[in-house]
Amino acid sequence: MSNIVQYVVVRSDLVSSLKWPTGALIAQACHACTAVMHQFYNDSSTQTYLADLDRMHKVVLAAKDEESLRKLSETLTENKIDHKLWIEQPENIPTCIAAKPDQKDKIQQFFKGFKLFK
Repeated sequence: MSNIVQYVVVRSDLVSSLKWPTGALIAQACHACTAVMHQFYNDSSTQTYLADLDRMHKVVLAAKDEESLRKLSETLTENKIDHKLWIEQPENIPTCIAAKPDQKDKIQQFFKGFKLFK
């Protein structure tokens, strides 16, 4: 099996401070993952990741707030790491980032500052 992983970062403050239902937050992560897969469907890493659906590897991390999520998106963009910043509409609220599946050793460094979502 390849060492391809997908990182997903969701805003933990949406549940803790803004009192979103857990299901709504999970839906945001699903939206972001679906969108990034669609955007980068023809990418070789995405195809490898999707070739063995029963062994996909995702890491779900927590961003403390909107600012930290936006900063991560900027860092990923600056470093040419393909991702989708999901912005919930019509509220226009950034909720989640899903990175395109890629080699763990290439992208892991960008997510080191985030803890596993609990």
